[in-house]
Amino acid sequence: MLQDKIKSIQDEASKAMQLAANLKELYDCKVKYLGKSGALSLLMRDMGEVPKEQRPVIGKWMNEAKVALESIYDEKEKNLKQKELDSKLLSEKLDMTLPGSKRGMGNQHPITTVIQEVTAILQRLGFSVRLGPLIESDRNNFEALNIPQDHPARDMQDTFYIDKQHVLRTHTSPVQIRTMELEKPPIRIVAPGTVFRCDSDQTHLPQFHQIEGLLIDKKVSMADLKGTIAYFMRELFGAKTKIRLRPSFFPFTEPSAEFDCSCPKCAGRGCGLCKNTGWLEMGGCGLVHPEVFRHCKIAYPEWQGFAFGFGIERMAIVKYGIDDIRLMVENDMRFLEQF
Repeated sequence: MLQDKIKSIQDEASKAMQLAANLKELYDCKVKYLGKSGALSLLMRDMGEVPKEQRPVIGKWMNEAKVALESIYDEKEKNLKQKELDSKLLSEKLDMTLPGSKRGMGNQHPITTVIQEVTAILQRLGFSVRLGPLIESDRNNFEALNIPQDHPARDMQDTFYIDKQHVLRTHTSPVQIRTMELEKPPIRIVAPGTVFRCDSDQTHLPQFHQIEGLLIDKKVSMADLKGTIAYFMRELFGAKTKIRLRPSFFPFTEPSAEFDCSCPKCAGRGCGLCKNTGWLEMGGCGLVHPEVFRHCKIAYPEWQGFAFGFGIERMAIVKYGIDDIRLMVENDMRFLEQF
């Protein structure tokens, strides 16, 4: 009887699958009993000999047998795969005590090192970092800093214009404008970043780095500015470092000054680095100009402030005794490995 044949094949296939020792044996069982030429499929060919009224019943039995075998196959396959995985985990152990292989990743650039050191020093004084875009509006880069269209100070900052209204920033001072417009006083920030000017020789690059400090509070004086710079220079170049301020002019500060430090190389005695003067020019500073406060809509003289800025490359040259600024952009590992 066809029903007995179906039951016999199902029992035989079920037993064979359960006894399969590995995935290959299990798959062979599937092909033997459930494949296109398998025992159960061949039995379907005998359906033509079954009376029409019995065919639905026989078909149901076959489908039930097929579903039952497929379920057994899936469960057995899952168990065998887990067994193989467990066996691999036991045999293929990873010794976590072995030291990892070292890969050369180059050296941190001296520019990055100086930025991190300078920022850390100023953060100890309560300054927090602010960043700005490299492409700035003419208004933020010049106008709001008291450098109108016809001001001669623009000639000192020949730069790269994107269009009539936008420029690759010539200094990090636009970050001060953005901060003063977005934040309420008191303000104490430091702004490091890349700047651009049309300079290129042994001591100048068309792309270089600056860092600026800005403090806005009540009753701010040049004494506060000098004390901040003195502390900063001593922390960077050593406790015996001295500073001096020389009168100068910047459109965005009034009064303005250049600040120098005693040469760290010769301790102020005179050498080739300081051109035998004992002093090195480091940057500019001054009290924030009232016109800048007006542009940023900060009430002056209720609020006052000071700002100072300097070139990072200049700091790195002094700190590490680098004799050519162009070495910093060549990515020569012989140079970088010295720091």
